[in-house]
Amino acid sequence: MAIITMQINFETDPSRYRHWRIEIDDTVAQLILDVTEDAGLFAGYDLKLNSYDLGVDIELHDAVQRLRFEHPEVHIVVLRSGKERVFCAGANIRMLAGAEHGYKINFCKFTNETRNAIEEAGRESGQNYISVIEGVCAGGGYELALATDYIMLVDDGSAAVSLPEVPLLAVLPGTGGLTRLTDKRRVRRDRADVFATLTEGVKGPRAVEWGLVDQAVAASDLDGAVTEVAQQLATQSEPRPTTTGITLLPLQRTIEQDSLRYSTLTATVDRASATATIMLHGPDSPAPDTADDLIAQGDQVWLLRCARELDDCLLHFRFNEPEIGVLVFRSTGQTEQVLSHDRFLRKHSNHWLTSEIRLYWKRVLKRLDLTGRSLVALVSPGSCFVGLLAEIVLACDRSYIMVDEDGEYPQPATLCITETNFQLLPMSNDLTRLQTRFLGNDDALQRIQPYLDQLIDAKKCEDLGLVTFALDESDWEDEIRIFLEERAAFSPDALTAMEANLRFAGPETMETKIFGRLSAWQNWVFQRPNAAGESGALRRYGSGQKGFFDKGRT
Repeated sequence: MAIITMQINFETDPSRYRHWRIEIDDTVAQLILDVTEDAGLFAGYDLKLNSYDLGVDIELHDAVQRLRFEHPEVHIVVLRSGKERVFCAGANIRMLAGAEHGYKINFCKFTNETRNAIEEAGRESGQNYISVIEGVCAGGGYELALATDYIMLVDDGSAAVSLPEVPLLAVLPGTGGLTRLTDKRRVRRDRADVFATLTEGVKGPRAVEWGLVDQAVAASDLDGAVTEVAQQLATQSEPRPTTTGITLLPLQRTIEQDSLRYSTLTATVDRASATATIMLHGPDSPAPDTADDLIAQGDQVWLLRCARELDDCLLHFRFNEPEIGVLVFRSTGQTEQVLSHDRFLRKHSNHWLTSEIRLYWKRVLKRLDLTGRSLVALVSPGSCFVGLLAEIVLACDRSYIMVDEDGEYPQPATLCITETNFQLLPMSNDLTRLQTRFLGNDDALQRIQPYLDQLIDAKKCEDLGLVTFALDESDWEDEIRIFLEERAAFSPDALTAMEANLRFAGPETMETKIFGRLSAWQNWVFQRPNAAGESGALRRYGSGQKGFFDKGRT
């Protein structure tokens, strides 16, 4: 069975959920997983035992976003199952067995990003998650629980947590399970080894002793224990706003065969060169004057619209355009208007909605960093790569800026670096993109400081190391064409690996391990005959036959 290629839509809302429910009581939200078996994203498999596919996780991603923007009053999110005797059996195996390789990798990447957003909600926004596990909690189901701030396990002799991918499927837990065991929960390496090779998992007191869960509770005491833990976590976190949130309305989006059009950006596809150009449109009016004005504009403020639309656009190219190998970023708009929005983001950084918008941009830019495409920025006359938008230039593998030799353009090609670029938007390695660019070279960072909030011309951008090349107008078209032709001639596999190696200089974090180390190994393991071959464990799972393994080690 092979999954049929189709256009995947990442936009949804609670009225269209088929697998999740949100129930809110004052400052506590119940996020309930109740998967509809016959409502998989593709045909050919049933989502039994609360197993999930991409469609289930698209809804979860949406729910996490809406809880942060629409319900800022919520302190605690209780994650639990709507089915008896099962929390979540993890990613659906038949879906994985039938999916194309690239889809599996992007699926794992997306689920990782969603779980990172759950962790960020507790760490940055004071919206803590509690997992309440009753019954089976296996594989990706346990990895989902690992992303929460607190894990409660019913101690009834049958409920257990497990990561059975290695013994049953000949693959690895796909959403950071092994790394979160050791780096987040500090589970001893030898115990983690035992746990990851036990198909039956670990129950009750032993799960607590090993650090796999935080608390084992008798079923009769569960409700009271959840209330007690929720109160404890709420008192430990930053106070949440008592105001009503904003509504996230449907995106303004038109999808055609070779283009996507949003209110703040347009993406056009050139299939002959395997290239897509994403043109960002700067705001046509200044930022709101006050935080109250921001609330009044809601999700229509340019800062939030652009983040949401760029996020959707990146996901579209990841899943729906696998043969587009290069994303070219350009921009157009008035630099002063972008700068006013950038200043607003910093001036009102303590306001809950401004903070959530900034954190959303942080997640979107991380999604850009982690996108398996060559990224190039073209800074030409009329561009508005200022502050927040300049992060996109800094995220790219290459950047080119046009030199205005004769002063003929009313708005020549410039960059504008602000404090936003120095502080507010760290990458997965916990460094800013400027710090990553100039790793270990503090002098280079100091040289940029005098130019903060100024429009830096092409030659000075090249001198400061903010772009790869500054090109004369006479050379612009030819140099860009040659670069794109060269990129198209290289192996996509080698480019993906090269770019992933180069984008995250500096210290390793739990997040870089999950996306770098795990992705590299999973990319390899998912293609090995031991897992994905006709006699492999992934394909034979559920058939009553064990996988046939080539015993050779590589």
